[in-house]
Amino acid sequence: MSTAPIYDITPFTALDYPEHLAAIFWFAGCNMRCSYCYNPDIVLGEGKISHGQALDFLKKRRGMLEGVVLSGGEATLYSGLPELCQEIRKLGYKIKLDTNGANPTMLLRLLEKGVLDYVALDYKAPKQKFQAITKNKHFDHFSLSLSELLQRDIAFEVRTTVCNELLSVEDINHVINDLFRRGYRGKYYLQHYIEDTPHLGRIKKQKYQFEIDKLSNQLDVIWR
Repeated sequence: MSTAPIYDITPFTALDYPEHLAAIFWFAGCNMRCSYCYNPDIVLGEGKISHGQALDFLKKRRGMLEGVVLSGGEATLYSGLPELCQEIRKLGYKIKLDTNGANPTMLLRLLEKGVLDYVALDYKAPKQKFQAITKNKHFDHFSLSLSELLQRDIAFEVRTTVCNELLSVEDINHVINDLFRRGYRGKYYLQHYIEDTPHLGRIKKQKYQFEIDKLSNQLDVIWR
């Protein structure tokens, strides 16, 4: 177990946890290497804030915050995450997990312990492009995480970061069709990757507009 799993803390956000005022814990490290990632320092860096220090921060914010967002990097890589979540819940906070779904074993532990209130699952790419975009070959791990969420009574959303040079309208429609076929009926969030910031890899300047009018209407698609 890392003694300092958290790279940084955002003390306040009104945007990252739906309908809740929250703090964000940014966990160091990731099991993917998406070229458009705008958190290279977090993905490649080491933690600076310990489990105990994170809890001390929350103790001082009781009454001011409602929830905590576990983000990164990839929070599920931290072996002590279930215990940390239990301590966060004891302090009266709700917990939202942002995850790429590539560690279904940890996600299942968290779900079975009932320590999560909301999950945001990143559907990075359709199966045929998954490894090329994430540098992670285990689409099956992500798929298992999605299946677990679909089978449980927990609020969750699915989202995809869209870089026109990497994902086409056909790719996104493939994701929508897969989600619909598997029974997902929630909102599907699309978000443009952030251009004017350092990225984990080299991204070409986008040369064309994403053809929104050609998106499937099987799901309620919302742009962020």
